[in-house]
Amino acid sequence: MKRWEYCTLEWIWAGSSIRINTPVHAEQMLKGSYQEVVALLCEMGRDCWEVTGKVACADWVYWTLKRPME
Repeated sequence: MKRWEYCTLEWIWAGSSIRINTPVHAEQMLKGSYQEVVALLCEMGRDCWEVTGKVACADWVYWTLKRPME
């Protein structure tokens, strides 16, 4: 049976605020606009994370990502 680990990525574009919560690292707060969010999603994809869900409202986007546990 495949086991998964999950993380979340949140972006508030009006404040250029990015928050990442992963099982391995404590919560990370970054600054960034669209370009940095795209680069971050690409980097996470290289680390085997895949987007499983997204919610957006006004200036806020929230992603849930998963990857297979080693």
